[in-house]
Amino acid sequence: MAFPPGFLDEIRIRISLPDVIGRKVRLVKKGREYSGLCPFHNEKSPSFTVNEEKGFFHCFGCGAHGDVIGFVMQSQNLGFLEAVEALAGEAGLEVPRASPQERERVVKQKTLVEVMEAAAGFFQAQLDSHAGAAARAYLEGRGLDRAAIERFRLGYAPGFSGGQGLLKQFLLREFPESMLIEAGLVKKPEDGRDSFDYFRDRVMFPILDRAGRVIAFGGRVMGDAKPKYLNSPDTPLFHKGRVLYGLSWARAGVGKGATLVVTEGYMDVIALHRAGFEGAVAPLGTALTEEQLEELWKLTPEPTLCFDGDAAGQRAATRALDRALPLLKAGRSLKFAVLPAGEDPDSLIGRQGTAAMQAVLDGATPFAEVLFTQELAARPIDTPERRADLTHRLNARAAAIADEGLKREYQFFFRNKLYEQGRSQRAASGRRSLGRDGRVRLQAPEPVSGARLAQATQAVERRRQELLVAIVLANPELLDEHVEEFAHLPLTAPDLDKLRREILNVHAAISGLDAASLQHHLSNHGFVREVERLLGQQVLAHAQFAEPADRETTRLGWLQAVSLWRGHLARAQELEAAVRRFETEPTEASWARIMALQEQAEIERMEQAEFDGTTAGWVSSGRH
Repeated sequence: MAFPPGFLDEIRIRISLPDVIGRKVRLVKKGREYSGLCPFHNEKSPSFTVNEEKGFFHCFGCGAHGDVIGFVMQSQNLGFLEAVEALAGEAGLEVPRASPQERERVVKQKTLVEVMEAAAGFFQAQLDSHAGAAARAYLEGRGLDRAAIERFRLGYAPGFSGGQGLLKQFLLREFPESMLIEAGLVKKPEDGRDSFDYFRDRVMFPILDRAGRVIAFGGRVMGDAKPKYLNSPDTPLFHKGRVLYGLSWARAGVGKGATLVVTEGYMDVIALHRAGFEGAVAPLGTALTEEQLEELWKLTPEPTLCFDGDAAGQRAATRALDRALPLLKAGRSLKFAVLPAGEDPDSLIGRQGTAAMQAVLDGATPFAEVLFTQELAARPIDTPERRADLTHRLNARAAAIADEGLKREYQFFFRNKLYEQGRSQRAASGRRSLGRDGRVRLQAPEPVSGARLAQATQAVERRRQELLVAIVLANPELLDEHVEEFAHLPLTAPDLDKLRREILNVHAAISGLDAASLQHHLSNHGFVREVERLLGQQVLAHAQFAEPADRETTRLGWLQAVSLWRGHLARAQELEAAVRRFETEPTEASWARIMALQEQAEIERMEQAEFDGTTAGWVSSGRH
């Protein structure tokens, strides 16, 4: 039976896939996934993985794959309905009963699938017939051999015969004409004339759903007729904006580790799969829709969109970027790969081989970089007004992101990029000259001393160290996983290092240490002022929110704080080394290195102000 929209998804949301599988398989968590010995075949080393975020299991040994319903079916030898009923009971849901109308719709849909399968077989047979000679020549001219034609089930739709078409005549032996019209295979003119084949004299590409069933077709004309490509009309089985060509093949490929690549056409998808890029899909002649993007993100958090390098390809990239921007979330984005001018995946692989295609994919640019570059290139920024306009446009772009946390990250990213852009412009117009000996004659501020550098960075260093200790004070459960990291952090402030050592002593002595217990102990052992200062208004001066954070957000905040501190120390050492080098070798290159590192220090101060605001929530969550 068919269930109302959302019912099966509600089961998948309420029932934990690792919990269900963990009843039969000993699972070990590795990063975002779990692994264990496959329950469906004998193996000695684990090849069975469970991805809770994406809601599926997969065995790289025997190929078993599915969701929580599929696992219950396979592991308990249950039918689909039995498995759904068992899981619905566990989830506290009542299984809906199908109405007569619903049962009729399901029967009709099943029959439409049979119609489409029969049509696919007909088209394949026609390709092998005398009438399909030109279509075979076309496919062979595109480099497809017999194995490829059979693998992708390519066919040929013949032209008119007897005013109706051969497909209609063939299908009418088993199915009523009304069903052929409903399936989009036969068209009935509005003026009352006889119906006729929808596809005529075209190479045929079956379009499959995610389960691998034929639900529609795409037909390519071999001559100059228009349109060049013709897709099936929308039917009860097929909605063009929700389907991706090659999705069922890509699901299997991504499950084996392939990169999910979105390209522009049928032949590109086929060429990529034949070349070993088994995660290739394509929209059906239109810009990517929200539904198609959601399908992509179900398979991988960061698909790669690969477009032609011509103007049409760039327009397609822009449309995809605009469509995806409001839908972005933490851990869910896109990358953009651009092909050389005049090439598509099919032609590039044919001329230069798979290595050239792999190089294009390896060079894919993150979403944020593409967005910034597009806005930067849209208009000149050679005046204060035009530069302000760029800032305004970038802020508007960031505001379109619905996810608040990601919106802030984009705002910060754009500020940094604008700062770097301004630095490049200032460097290009800076006044400096070289003497005959190759040494710099600077018309710039007085040389920077090591003492001044230390003074300039002291506040940033202190703030970063305070934040690290404050996060642990408010969230000591972090030490269960990160105690070694906390113990070996290079804290240069003696008072903070002393407090750190006492925190480690308490953690070692008290199991299940919480924030209240830790802060109480420290206050009783002479650290009252330190605790109050770190968890007080001084640390929270730039707070943007003060709600308690969830455990995962706190963990990610801790990791970011550690990364910022280690990165700062590394760059501070680079700057000191650059100053020493300039003192002994005052060349253009050594001065440029100092300027670049100083600019980076300024970015760090901006970064710290931004980070203070988000970290305040983690710190304040544990104040007592």
